[in-house]
Amino acid sequence: MRQIASLAELKVLAGQEVAVSDWLQMTQERINQFALASGDHQWIHVDAERCRRESPYGMPVAHGFLTLSLLPMLLSTAMAFPPCKLAVNYGLNRVRFPAPVLVGQKIRGRMLLQALEEIEGGVQMVWEVTVEAEDGTKPVCVAELILRHYG
Repeated sequence: MRQIASLAELKVLAGQEVAVSDWLQMTQERINQFALASGDHQWIHVDAERCRRESPYGMPVAHGFLTLSLLPMLLSTAMAFPPCKLAVNYGLNRVRFPAPVLVGQKIRGRMLLQALEEIEGGVQMVWEVTVEAEDGTKPVCVAELILRHYG
């Protein structure tokens, strides 16, 4: 885990890959829990037997939005920021899912700081997060994540 001592230190890193997260295994249990939480029970995610018969992947795949929802967790295993009063996910710019995440695969995020700017009461950071699957040839998610840290 990369320790960021100050926002001044972080600002100098704009345009660079700052950190890489730990690997996280995509389990069927996590996929099923996301299906329950989101209401998305499409068979390609939750029906292993049907996937063996009909899916081009031969097994279930994670929801793209599940992968996207893991960005804050991946970020938190990659680096520690200086303390702040409040940190919020402000939004996303571009998001793409170039490849699926197969059940059982491990994923990790590569964090490139695109920009850091001061805003009223804090800073806004734009991170390009590239999520890759172990043994994958293409990223499984590429997103511009906007975070704000206040105080």
